[in-house]
Amino acid sequence: MELIETVFVRNNVIVAFAVIGVTIWVSYFFADKLTHGRIHGSAIAIALGLLAAYFGGVTTGGNAGVADVALLGGIGLMGGGMMRDFAIVATAFGVHLSELKKAGIAGVVSIFAGVIVSFVVGAVIAIMFGYTDAADITTIGAGAVTYIVGPVTGEAIGASDAVITLSVAAGLVKSIVVMIGTPLVAKHIGLDNPQSAMVFGGLMGTTSGVAAGLAATDPKLVPYGAMTATFYTGVGCLLGPSILYFIVSAFY
Repeated sequence: MELIETVFVRNNVIVAFAVIGVTIWVSYFFADKLTHGRIHGSAIAIALGLLAAYFGGVTTGGNAGVADVALLGGIGLMGGGMMRDFAIVATAFGVHLSELKKAGIAGVVSIFAGVIVSFVVGAVIAIMFGYTDAADITTIGAGAVTYIVGPVTGEAIGASDAVITLSVAAGLVKSIVVMIGTPLVAKHIGLDNPQSAMVFGGLMGTTSGVAAGLAATDPKLVPYGAMTATFYTGVGCLLGPSILYFIVSAFY
């Protein structure tokens, strides 16, 4: 056992990949079997990750979540800024501006309107809970945009780890609400054609939430909603640590 433990600790990055792989598999299994696709597997995986981080911190008394456990130290690399930024850049390179033009002016407007409205709602809630620091307010507001924009913004403007984690939680809640609520309101808002799906993806923005919600509504609409939702994430990552932060800083 000591030999096995030593090998695993020395190769903790490989262990991290294995643990994350199993977590993703379990998450998508539960998403399929228990929710029938209404909740996306990525949302369940993020929830499990937040719970693991909490218990890892409580158990070890550290501040790096499960990465404080020697056997799982490699997760600190996987959860760091390098991997996150690589994933975001990779996603951005998969999008073509020519495709966005198909959504028309309404699609473009929906992206910016969705980012700004979500940010304002998140920022207002942060202020209501007593946050007065511009970086904290901006990070939480960015988290309400998506759980990707929150950490990107927080890292860029120097927010604390606790606030960044809170922004991820805010984005996760939004994602789950969109997943569950989309099929319930689809008929009432005319969400039954590619054009409306593009506008919906631009307004909601959370790619996993939009994709899962549209899949439960009409699988044919998923690519259209996911396309504008991807642009939404990119716009949020650009505006969050720049213009939106400067605006909040002017008041706080």
